[in-house]
Amino acid sequence: MIVEYIEKITYYLPELGKALQESGMMLLISIVIGTIFGLPLGTFVYLAKQMPTKSNHFIGVCLNGYINIVRSFPFLLFVVALIPFTRFVLGTAFGTYAAAFPLSFVTVAIYARLVEQVLLEVPKDILELAQALGSTKRQLIFRFLYVEARSGLVLALTSVVISMVSYSTVMGVVGGGGIGDFALRYGYQRYEYEVMYTAIVLMIVFVSLIQISGSWAAKRINKK
Repeated sequence: MIVEYIEKITYYLPELGKALQESGMMLLISIVIGTIFGLPLGTFVYLAKQMPTKSNHFIGVCLNGYINIVRSFPFLLFVVALIPFTRFVLGTAFGTYAAAFPLSFVTVAIYARLVEQVLLEVPKDILELAQALGSTKRQLIFRFLYVEARSGLVLALTSVVISMVSYSTVMGVVGGGGIGDFALRYGYQRYEYEVMYTAIVLMIVFVSLIQISGSWAAKRINKK
């Protein structure tokens, strides 16, 4: 039975490797974009609440609206609804890169909200100290807020990566491939349940490694 299992996995190994590569590409693109845009987006939403002005309030409401809409939208329907826009921007709505496009929108929204929540946990004394020292907004953000919240920001990013692993499993609907599509196509639909469970175990191991790495990194940079 073990020999049969090994032979079966060996037979599907090329497709499994391709699926892992597709999942990795989707995650890499979405996490990089989510970090680049989600971090400043969440920071601005936080500052709009802590330093309210007319302009800040208006922009903050708009950004909050984007975050709330994207986060509350059923993900699969969001992917389908975004197909025309994906095709307009990328020239195609099919493939790994096209799948990473809607995934990036969701990553930005989720990480932005988590960044805001992490920054809200920073003691107000830090904000008051920065203002008393005459810090510019840039100094306030990079020398006070991010320094104080760095551990929480890493843990938030870890949670986002784990969520995106889960979201990426349904991207086969737009031809994105990935490990989830592999498990359904070659495992469930062909009644090769050993293949399906192997893919699931690989995902569990991958998520566990992400969580362990994120927790370790957050603990290392936490100087409190």
